[in-house]
Amino acid sequence: MKKRKLMLLVLSGLLLLFIIVTGFNTMTVKSKQPAPDPTNVAIDEAKAVEHLSKAVTFKTVSYQDRSKFDFNQFDEFIAFLRESYPAVHQQLEFEKVNKYALVYKWKGSDSSKNPVGLTSHYDVVPVLKGTETKWEQDPFSGTVVGGKIWGRGTLDDKIGVIGILQAVDYLLAEGFQPERDLYFMFGFDEEIGGDEGANKIVTTLEDRGITFDYVLDEGGAIIEDMVPGVDQPVGVVGISEKGSATAELTIEGSGGHSSQPKDHTNIGRISSAIAKLEDTQFTGDLRGPGEDLFEFVAPEMSFPMKYVFANKAIFEPAIEKILLGKPATAALIRTTIAPTIFQAGEQYNALPEKATAIINLRLMPGDSLADVKRFIEDTIDDKDIKVTVNGSEASKVSSTNGWQFTSIQQAARNVYGNAVVAPYLMFAGSDAKHYDSISKNTYRFLPVQITPEDLNRMHGTNEHISIENYINAIKFYVEVMKESSK
Repeated sequence: MKKRKLMLLVLSGLLLLFIIVTGFNTMTVKSKQPAPDPTNVAIDEAKAVEHLSKAVTFKTVSYQDRSKFDFNQFDEFIAFLRESYPAVHQQLEFEKVNKYALVYKWKGSDSSKNPVGLTSHYDVVPVLKGTETKWEQDPFSGTVVGGKIWGRGTLDDKIGVIGILQAVDYLLAEGFQPERDLYFMFGFDEEIGGDEGANKIVTTLEDRGITFDYVLDEGGAIIEDMVPGVDQPVGVVGISEKGSATAELTIEGSGGHSSQPKDHTNIGRISSAIAKLEDTQFTGDLRGPGEDLFEFVAPEMSFPMKYVFANKAIFEPAIEKILLGKPATAALIRTTIAPTIFQAGEQYNALPEKATAIINLRLMPGDSLADVKRFIEDTIDDKDIKVTVNGSEASKVSSTNGWQFTSIQQAARNVYGNAVVAPYLMFAGSDAKHYDSISKNTYRFLPVQITPEDLNRMHGTNEHISIENYINAIKFYVEVMKESSK
């Protein structure tokens, strides 16, 4: 009886200690959000809207088949920029790289400091054939109606190009002088990889020995209802982007008439391999940019969620299980597997002699192409299936501790005072990856507040931006240039 009481006493003491420690961790977690310094920037709204509206009308469309590019439209867009921003072109150095990539340099007062670069792209994706009639406004009209600007590029990413130039134009009129050199770099083929645009800009600047303290590209945004337990919108700044790989699984031989099939055909074996991969999956691990995201948002969470994330060391297995329950959050903590193409057979009564499956994988930082190939081969365990893996690995992970990230965070808070601004891992690709070789840090952030539905419009139907959002984007670019000069 005494032993039982002693055991209960010990357990009660341990439980009390657990509650005290975890409660202390929860109550002492500190916010990582800088206090906002509300912006007082006053933008000429009518002129700004006119410029973005006009920019949308140029059909600067990127096609996988580069022979389809209509470079007359690109030439006209560049001429439009010269006409719309005379002060920018008179007071900044300007050059074209590889004919259509654009670089502006604003010389700072202290040339001993590394420059900062802001980059966007002015090419857009095509309008999917057959969807034209589903648009409420013509996709290349730039129509302004209902407080919104409509058309391709309003979200991805002429808003970045025009927003940056509007901000520069504003600061020039204010007599602002940056402390360090500022570069504004605009690609023309980001939608198909940026090899002839951003990549050529990087090569040109690298040859000149230019190294940036940070480069800011498009990427994350300020998104409503993004993180459970956080009532405020969350502004996510990409500090890395996942790698993108294509794996091809191929098996050959064993054809013949379908009336005499083997127990395991080429189609069946490839199908079995895919099923094994989907059943196994890469291990989820809350680390790197995904972990950083929750460290920044945890202090702003309601108590139950804050309690869990403030004691991540204890609850990490449960957290990972929850995150793996949804595709959007699973992608944050593991390399993903997505079978996209299956090719086999041409005749209904003939067994195919060859079967091929194509799998798209998005790689976590730290997972290499060699790791991916090894995982696939070990998981499918079929020596007759040939596995090839090609692609790009994840970009480097940029710092969240220095003035570079803080400048972006502060600028966002100055414009969107109620937003929680945090780092995250970007799933899609951007031109930012090209700048990794010449920049200490590369960040990815589109300074607009949007809904999950807006995200689907970026490459989809009815792409548009509210005027308020667009003006706030310009204000952000003004603020981030100022912050980077402090």
